[in-house]
Amino acid sequence: MAKLKLDLHDIYNRGGKIDTELNRIIQEAVDKRIALVEIIPGKGSGQLKKRVLRFLNQSHIRALYHRVEKDDRNFGRIFVHFRH
Repeated sequence: MAKLKLDLHDIYNRGGKIDTELNRIIQEAVDKRIALVEIIPGKGSGQLKKRVLRFLNQSHIRALYHRVEKDDRNFGRIFVHFRH
């Protein structure tokens, strides 16, 4: 199974860049018919994870994927599953 990975540790403090990268990885998964995207906001205070979840919950983004899974063993990781 093909998987894409986006680590947000390097850009956690650049707001516009975060949305740009999230859009890019979701679009790449759709274009290449990738089944799974792993997004790593990190543990920290949880604010970046909340921001990623808000981004994924936008109606035009939500229409592109099947479901979101929060890793129960690693708080700082989110999986986005696609059905193509």
